[in-house]
Formats: sequence, structure tokens, C-alpha cells
Amino acid sequence: MTAHPPPRGASGDRERLVAQLATTDDQIRQLRGQHGEIVAASRDSNADDEHDPEGSTIAFERQQVAALITALQATRHDIDRALVALDQGTYGVCEGCGRPIGAQRLQARPSASPCIDCASRRR
Repeated sequence: MTAHPPPRGASGDRERLVAQLATTDDQIRQLRGQHGEIVAASRDSNADDEHDPEGSTIAFERQQVAALITALQATRHDIDRALVALDQGTYGVCEGCGRPIGAQRLQARPSASPCIDCASRRR
């Protein structure tokens, strides 16, 4: 049995995307707070990262949190694009081939813009 995509703008799509956007914004806010704490802690500690046993750990944590923030910002951008597509009536249509994106894919990843086939080809 083949899963058919939901009709464009099906009930629940917007709510799912808005909920995902709110969760992503909360995560970004929390990580920015953590990043600020790490930066403040590094200012208060020995500035010589090379000889400070904790220096490399602080630098690693700072980089890791910054990378997570960047990834979440990309997710937020994808959600924003999906909301625009919903408004334009193109939500659930693959940006690569123009075919409908499978319902299971949209359920798992509401902001998906390529179908599974096109996403697989990109890798």
C-alpha cells in the first residue's frame, strides 16, 4: 500500500510546523544562554588555553554549542521555508522533481522540501 501525501495545506500541517518552530526557537534560546555562560567562564578562567588543563575543554564546549546553534538556525530556516510553501500552496511538493512528497516523510520531517528520491541523489 502506497502512502499518499496529505492534501496541500491539510489540517495539522501548519500547527505541526508552528510547534516545531517554537521548539527550535526555545532550543536556540537555551543554547545561546549556555554559550554565553561558557564564554563568561572562559573570561574568568586562565586565558592561557594551551597550558590550562581546562582550556581545551572550554574551547571545545564553546565550539560544540556554536555548531548546535548553527544547525538549529538552519532547521529554523527550513521551517520558515515550509510555512511560506504552505501559504503559496506548494507545501508537500518536491523542489527537485515536482512530485508530491510522501506523507510519511512529511510526518517525520514536516519541513522536508525534497522527496526521498531527490534527497538520496543529493548524497
